[in-house]
Amino acid sequence: MHILLIADGRSPITYRWLQGLFALQHKVTLVSTFPCAPVDGLNALYVLPIAFSGYAGSQAGGGRGGGNIFKRGIKRLVSMNRGFFQSGRAFLGPLSLPIYRRRLEEIIEQCQPDLVHALRIPFEGMFAAAAHFDQPLIVSIWGNDLTLHANSSAWMRRLTVKTLQRADGLITDVHRDVRLAYYWGFAQQKPNLVVLTSGGIDLVEMGNIPKSLIGLQSYHLPQDVPWVINPRGIRPGYVKHETFFKAIPLLLERNPNVHFVCPSMEGQPEAVHWVRRLGIERKITLLPFLNQAQLWQMFRLSDISVSITVHDGTPNTLLEAMALGSFPVAGDIESLREWITPGVNGMLVEPDNPQQLADVLNLVLRDRALRETAAEYNLRLVSERAEVNLIRSQIQVFYQRISTRH
Repeated sequence: MHILLIADGRSPITYRWLQGLFALQHKVTLVSTFPCAPVDGLNALYVLPIAFSGYAGSQAGGGRGGGNIFKRGIKRLVSMNRGFFQSGRAFLGPLSLPIYRRRLEEIIEQCQPDLVHALRIPFEGMFAAAAHFDQPLIVSIWGNDLTLHANSSAWMRRLTVKTLQRADGLITDVHRDVRLAYYWGFAQQKPNLVVLTSGGIDLVEMGNIPKSLIGLQSYHLPQDVPWVINPRGIRPGYVKHETFFKAIPLLLERNPNVHFVCPSMEGQPEAVHWVRRLGIERKITLLPFLNQAQLWQMFRLSDISVSITVHDGTPNTLLEAMALGSFPVAGDIESLREWITPGVNGMLVEPDNPQQLADVLNLVLRDRALRETAAEYNLRLVSERAEVNLIRSQIQVFYQRISTRH
């Protein structure tokens, strides 16, 4: 089957999804909505920078460097004001869709794929829904598509409804989003599938990750102390960085040996601001973007993984941390209750309560038996519900169902 995938080509999630499609022996054409590096195995790669993505800053590590001085300056400005530009994109991003719509139609006409799959609603699904083509359209929902972005402007609301009405099939990573999709216009008689947006967790590949600092020595991380990792980077609008950073000195008052590691936060103005303001420079390491193996290694070395959000689906980093034995502490929101039972295999906290987060981190760090029991439970849970070959088989059946149904 020939799949035309519309996605952010820089994203590790897109890369993992592509690897799944290759493993299933599909022919894949990628239309990337962000400038990105080439990917081996593609039938073709096209870059259509909708919603001003050519000027976006990146924490993903997959974008192309360079560009003229003006463009680099714009990217630096975006990086320093992510929240403002995210809001502006919600109002102005839809204006860019007609500019590239005809080019997308030409690509689809030229490639003649069996189906088109947009890997999230804003703006990839909206872009696909704006184009005219005969092939069936599958749309994936990421964790905050309907709970955050859909209500960010009147245009985003209209385009979200249009996208879900146009979609022939829907893929979500939590059951909550199926229910919300019906409210937003997706017909209940149409097929849907609940699987990880990344295409599954590769437990065999993870099994080869060492529990050591091999390959990480250049980051000068302390040894023989507990590690707490925050893998989410800077994500305005739904990740509660203020809660995370404010909890650190509260925890250090009772547990001064803890060290915090934060991938994709090196040089990020918001992170640097909080570290300096709280005077915690010696207790935290702001790391650059880590490749997949390095991030997994960090999870294996960390006692706790923290992800405090107010909008989320099933974060890939959450399940990766769980599979690698890092105890999950997350915001208490509906989607995460589908994976975490507090006090059994993780903890959920009020997203705006730094003191509660500090109390929970202290409790978990002092309860080794809880961490060990949770690690066994979580590995079994991920194996039963999110293992990569299980997910791929479900995706294959779903693709075939959509293709033949159309």
